Amino acid sequence: MNRQRVHKSSGLRAWLGLVVILGPVLLVSMDGSILFLAMPRISQALSPTADQALWILDIYGFAVGSLLIAFGGIGDRYGRLRLLMIGATVFGVGSAGAAFASSPELLIGFRALMGVAGATLLPSALAVLSELFPDPRRRARAIGVFAAAFAAGFAVGPVVGGVLLERFRWGSVFLVNLPVIVVFLLCAPVLLREVRATRPGRVDTLSVAASAGGLLLTIHGLKRLAADGVSVLPALTTLLGAVLLTGFALRQRHLEHPLIDFSLFRDRVFTIAVVTGLLPLAAWSATAYLAGVHLQSVLSLSVLHAALLALPGAVVLTVSCVVTPSVVDRIGKRTALVVCHFSIAAGLLLLLLTTPTGGIGWYIASTAIAGLGYGISFSVVADTAVGAVPVERAGSAGAIAETSNEIGNALGIALLGSLAALLFRLRGPDLAPTLDETLRLPGLAPAAMEAAKAAFVTGLHAAAAVAGLLHVALGTVALRLLPRTAPGEPTADRTPSPTSAELPVVDLE
Repeated sequence: MNRQRVHKSSGLRAWLGLVVILGPVLLVSMDGSILFLAMPRISQALSPTADQALWILDIYGFAVGSLLIAFGGIGDRYGRLRLLMIGATVFGVGSAGAAFASSPELLIGFRALMGVAGATLLPSALAVLSELFPDPRRRARAIGVFAAAFAAGFAVGPVVGGVLLERFRWGSVFLVNLPVIVVFLLCAPVLLREVRATRPGRVDTLSVAASAGGLLLTIHGLKRLAADGVSVLPALTTLLGAVLLTGFALRQRHLEHPLIDFSLFRDRVFTIAVVTGLLPLAAWSATAYLAGVHLQSVLSLSVLHAALLALPGAVVLTVSCVVTPSVVDRIGKRTALVVCHFSIAAGLLLLLLTTPTGGIGWYIASTAIAGLGYGISFSVVADTAVGAVPVERAGSAGAIAETSNEIGNALGIALLGSLAALLFRLRGPDLAPTLDETLRLPGLAPAAMEAAKAAFVTGLHAAAAVAGLLHVALGTVALRLLPRTAPGEPTADRTPSPTSAELPVVDLE
C-alpha cells in the first residue's frame, strides 16, 4: 500500500513538473513567431529601417540557434535546473526591456538577450523532463506533450500577438511573458530536482566558443548574401563561420566529453529527422510572416482578423503533434516522415493560388494541410533525439533537435524572406525597399500601389514554391533511404537500459 502511494505521488509530481516546464517552453517558441503580425505596429512606433526590421525579427532565432549546443553541454555538467532558473530570470528581464524599448537598436538588443536566455531553457527543459519520466513509454508520451507545446507556441504566437494588439500597445506582446516566468520561478524549485551527468568532465571552452561563433557567423553571412547579393565581407563572414564549425566538429571526435555526439548521425533515421527539424521551421517561419503581411497589407485585413485566420492551422498542428507518438508506433518513423514532408509541400504549394485581391480560403487550407506535417516534424524530431541517447546525454541530444528547429526558424526568414524581398525590388515600383514602406508613401498613385502589392505576392509565391519543392525532395529521400518498419514494431525508443553507473545524480538540496 505504501509503495503504491509513493508511486502515485511520484507520478503526480512528474506530471505537475511537466506542466511547470511547459510554461517557459511555450514562451520560447511563441516568441519566435509572435512578432509576425506585430511588425506593422512596431514599424509605426519605432520607424526601423528595412534592415533593422529584419534584425528585430530574426536576432532572437540567431541567438537561440547559435547557443543551444553550448548551453546543452553546460547544463549537463553544471545542473539543468540551475540553468533553467537562471535562463527564466534573464528571459523575464529581456522581455520587460523589449516591451519598453524606445528605439530599434534597444529592441534588437533586448531580443538578443531573450534569445540567449531561450538557449538555456530548451535543452535543459527537455533533459529535466527525461529525469521526470525514466520509463520509456511514459517519457515518449511526455515528449509528445512537450513537442506539442513547443509547436503550439510557434503556431499560436501570431494569434496571441494579434489579440493583444487589438487592445494594447505593441509592447504587450513581450509583457505577456512575465506572469508565466514568475509562476515558473515559484514552482520549479518545489516540483523539479537538480540533475547532473554522473561524469560531467571539464567544459571545453574552445568548443563552446567555436560552436556559438561558427553558427552565428554562418547564419549572419548567409543572411547578408541573400539580402544584398554576393560581396566580399558577407562571403568572408560565412567562410569564417564554416571554418569554425568544421573545427568544432573535428575537435569533438577527440574529446572525452564532447558537446555533440556526432556518432548519432550514423543513424539515417536520426539524421533525416534532424533535417526534418530544420526545413519545416524554415518554411513555416518564412511563409507565416509573408502570409501575415499579405493578409494585413495586401488584403487590408485587421490584425485580429488575420490572427483568427491562423487558428485552424494552429489547431491541426497541435493535435497532430500530440497524436504523432501513438501513430508512429503503428506506422513507423519512415511513413511518418514521408507523410510529414509531402503534406507540408502540398500545403505550401496551395499558397501559389493566393492573389493581390484574394486567396483567404487557400491560405486557411494551406495552413491546415501543412499543419499536419509540421506537427509530425516537431514530435518525431524531439522523440528521436532524446530516445537515442542515455539520460545523462539528454541535454546535448535535445540541443541538436532544438538547434535544428531554431536555425530553421532563423534561416527561413533570412533566406526565403530575402528571396521575397529581392523579387519585390525587381518587380515592384522601386519606390521603397519594402511593401509597408511603399504603401506609407504620401501621394502614392493607385497604379503604383497595385504594382507593389502584385510584386509582394510574387515574392510570397517564390518563397512558398522553393520551400515546397525542398520538402518534396526530402520526402523522396526519406521514402528511398529509410528502412521499412513493420506495423506494431517499436520505433520510438532506442535508449539502453541505464545501469547504476549511468543513472543521473540527483541533487536533493
